[in-house]
Amino acid sequence: MISSLAGRTRSPLLPPGEVRIGGFGGVAGLTSYLTSTGIDAVIDATHPFAATMTSHAAAACAATGTPLLILRRPGWTAGPGDRWHRVPSLSAAAALLPSLGERVFLTTGRQSIAAFADVPGCWFVSRSVEPPAPPMPARLEVILDRGPFGFEAERSLLLSYAVDVLVTKDSGGSTAKLDAARTLDVPVVVVDRPPLPDGVPVVATVDAAVQWLDQLEALTQSGT
Repeated sequence: MISSLAGRTRSPLLPPGEVRIGGFGGVAGLTSYLTSTGIDAVIDATHPFAATMTSHAAAACAATGTPLLILRRPGWTAGPGDRWHRVPSLSAAAALLPSLGERVFLTTGRQSIAAFADVPGCWFVSRSVEPPAPPMPARLEVILDRGPFGFEAERSLLLSYAVDVLVTKDSGGSTAKLDAARTLDVPVVVVDRPPLPDGVPVVATVDAAVQWLDQLEALTQSGT
């Protein structure tokens, strides 16, 4: 098994086994890689918002006839007490902010901060593993930290920075920051996931992905 990382974090937490780091050079580069290395199957376990890599994987696998599976953990669902505002994009989130609050906690990742650079009247605090690059909001405080973050830590952060609106991508996983926002009656802007390629199977768990591989191996051995 070969794991591929994009290389956007300088000190990533590496999975076991063989690991390659860096891009492939678009669809053509990935197609060449799949062919030259004799890859039998691809599991796209990228971030739900890594739309470019997912589309490249779909195109390269279609070109080479390589089976492709998308592994995506479930997104979040609002519950009682949540004050969520779902939007289709980062730009839509930025446009909505001034009507919701003035002190914003951005948890959309350092590469998304540019979308909020020109939002008027807001102060921002963001959290990321590595520092963001310009353009950035004029009033921005950056917290460098790596999760996971628990409920008490998230609640304490919202209180200490007097946050009155939270912005996040619907990446799924831990709900600690959402739970903290609910208890403090803080509105949350949730950016919806980009659409997935048509015709590609999707599973929500690692166990389901392993089962897909087992079934694929069984079909290959049977010659069907």
